[in-house]
Amino acid sequence: MFARNLSLAALLSLALLRPAHAEPVTHTVLDNGLEVVVIEDRRAPVVVNMVWYRVGAADEPPGQSGIAHFLEHLMFKGTDSMAPGEFSAVVEANGGRDNAFTSWDYTGYFQRVASDRLDLMMQMEADRMVNLSFTDAEWLPERDVILEERSQVLESRAGAQFNEAMLATLYKAHPYGIPIIGWRHEMAGLTDQMAMDFYHAHYGPNNAIVVIAGDVDTDEALDKVTRYFGDIPANPAIREASRPSEPPHLAERRLTFEDARVGTPFVNRLYLAPVRRAGDQSEAAALQMLAALLGGSSATSVLERQLNFEEGIALSAWASYNGMARDYGMFNLGIAPVDGVSLPDAEAALDRVVAEFLEEGVDPAQFERVRRQVRASEIFGLDDTQGRARQYGVALSIGLTIDDVTGWIDALEAVTPEDVIAAGQMLLDRRASVTGFLTHPSDADTAELSQ
Repeated sequence: MFARNLSLAALLSLALLRPAHAEPVTHTVLDNGLEVVVIEDRRAPVVVNMVWYRVGAADEPPGQSGIAHFLEHLMFKGTDSMAPGEFSAVVEANGGRDNAFTSWDYTGYFQRVASDRLDLMMQMEADRMVNLSFTDAEWLPERDVILEERSQVLESRAGAQFNEAMLATLYKAHPYGIPIIGWRHEMAGLTDQMAMDFYHAHYGPNNAIVVIAGDVDTDEALDKVTRYFGDIPANPAIREASRPSEPPHLAERRLTFEDARVGTPFVNRLYLAPVRRAGDQSEAAALQMLAALLGGSSATSVLERQLNFEEGIALSAWASYNGMARDYGMFNLGIAPVDGVSLPDAEAALDRVVAEFLEEGVDPAQFERVRRQVRASEIFGLDDTQGRARQYGVALSIGLTIDDVTGWIDALEAVTPEDVIAAGQMLLDRRASVTGFLTHPSDADTAELSQ
């Protein structure tokens, strides 16, 4: 029985190492500059229709923070031919659901509907790409909506306010330090004219990507895109994005955020990091593996095993990497100590374990275990049609290519233990970081930052 079980486990392990089966992906560009991606997945009679614009909060004019997100809301207020709210009402009446999202680098809109409703979704998206219209009766209340959204999702949560303060401290010049939702005092001054100016400056087929995933025939889907979007002229106002770059970071920054609502005090550190780069993702892949080894699993990661299970000084410890951005990525380290361990002592323990890891190198067995976990996670992600559509939309929005998306698993597979250590030694320079303590006001004396 033991030998048979071992054989089954080996077979399962080998299966994870084989290339994942994926339906064909087609990519093309229309004459007006619109990029189109079609992903066939015929398992269910459902299709996801997404329209991405290569513009986000990092492209906002000075003093108008939140305008990209505000415009996202106003895109549901109607067009010259559709009444306010009619877009979502039509989607719902046809058994589907829709939503939208804004990032620093892109804004996206999507519908998930039965595949025989795809024409209708494209028709409505093409309409609002160029014919957005709203009155004072629509935009003024919507400004109140986004202000209330800031209250609910950010200002009512100590952790969210702490994260906002961390990003504002990490970035000296780049707009990634400005919250996507906007600063409240600037949001309160946003107007309909600002929104329309932003719309006319950035929305158009030559700054957009249509991603269709699900139960579609590729040729038919491309014909539909051409039918509904192909006659929209390129927007001549659209220019290549120009953003300020970060000056050299020569000194680490630190902050303490005190709030009576804090349940569990913790230490968090953010580092500027390289992004995934088109044509060469090796550096980003090594950083992804570094994060997975340090903090990818609560049971097996280096930080959790040492600080939680062996030393018993942490409730949790973490590491993560995000390289899916146009300009700068971020690497995150943190620790939430148990009662009785101060934040300065917790930070010192975190730094000690990371330093030991970089000095001693990667345990080969742990490396292979984590490599399989990372690969399995990437493969399982391919099973989600909407997730795959989003994967391609994000990638193309930030300057990656189809080959970069399909080659990401291979890039991760090519990482060696030596690559991981080199990436850590390159990245984990505290001069390019901000360290924050989130704590109770009563803990201010014991949470003073060490110098």
